[in-house]
Amino acid sequence: MSEAKIVLVTGASQGIGAATAGAFARAGHQVVLAARGPEKLAAAKGALGEAGARCLGVPCDVTDPQSVEALFRTIGERFGRLDVVFNNAGSNVSTTLVGDITWEEWRRVVSVNLDGAFLIASAAFRMMRGQDPRGGRIINNGSISAHVPRYGSAPYTASKHAITGLTRSISLDGRAFDIACGQIDIGNAASAMTARMSGGVPQADGTLKAEPTIDVTHVADTVVQMAALPLDVNVQFITIMATTMPFIGRG
Repeated sequence: MSEAKIVLVTGASQGIGAATAGAFARAGHQVVLAARGPEKLAAAKGALGEAGARCLGVPCDVTDPQSVEALFRTIGERFGRLDVVFNNAGSNVSTTLVGDITWEEWRRVVSVNLDGAFLIASAAFRMMRGQDPRGGRIINNGSISAHVPRYGSAPYTASKHAITGLTRSISLDGRAFDIACGQIDIGNAASAMTARMSGGVPQADGTLKAEPTIDVTHVADTVVQMAALPLDVNVQFITIMATTMPFIGRG
């Protein structure tokens, strides 16, 4: 991006979200960090040092339409526009066979990963369509699970497959309004969600094996690169993963 943009990152208080928010801020952009916990948001902003001065933390529950509406009202009042969204907030449950997943567990994952992604994307679409100059870019966090499931991961896998459909729909709907939409599918980025991988995670054959991870900064830098493109260019789908993770192959 040749000039400073207004960027929204959801799930920004930790992991991939915090790293990506920091990468955008260090690149000179104004960044809105959104997550549920105000204390964790403040800590994430503080950890950015001088770059934190270009950040605004806004508590938001992406599963709550009123909370999302308030988030975008704040963005509009503070900045007057929005150029980039990294739709990143996500949730998961521990490895559980589909017959043993409770309705409450299913709804918790789907409400964050899919309902929340829709609410953020929909509000961003409206703002980008109506601003002057119009347009912007929405980047959805898919997952390796948008392609193939992990053992015992039905809620997460179903939600991430759905994100792919949402990405394609936004891309199509956004053409007339200079709104580009792409998806980054991430495999084994080191974060709190993947910490257990070093101790072994269930494989397709039922065994436990440790899996390699990659530094989360590589993911953050990739998102920033996607956002740096002009709006007449789009990275529709990109996969970034640990080279030797068990994704390509027979499992």
